Amino acid sequence: QVQLVESGGGLVQPGGSLRLSCAASGSIRVINDMAWYRQAPGNERELVAYITSGGSTRYADSVKGRFTISRDNAKNTVYLQMNSLKPEDTASYLCTADALSRTTNAWRKIWGPGTLVTVSS
Repeated sequence: QVQLVESGGGLVQPGGSLRLSCAASGSIRVINDMAWYRQAPGNERELVAYITSGGSTRYADSVKGRFTISRDNAKNTVYLQMNSLKPEDTASYLCTADALSRTTNAWRKIWGPGTLVTVSS
């Protein structure tokens, strides 16, 4: 079984920065694309940033120029560097990974439980 665990969330003032991490563990054969989503209370879940196994990225328009997604394939970890944070960035941030399990030899989209980011003065 493959699991994802996010870390790095917390309370930050407007204009501040946070770096989120998401590590995959378990019976992993291959991890392909990884991504960060967010969901604020009362809102639908939205894609924030996406990175392929080769390092290609794309971002939601609302975070372009402020957020940077990266990954360390050797550590099965994806990061989200968030700068110039705004109150509207407040949400639970969840990471996903398309993972091939070593035990089942099947691809699955895995979700982490999320980490809360609050931007407030």
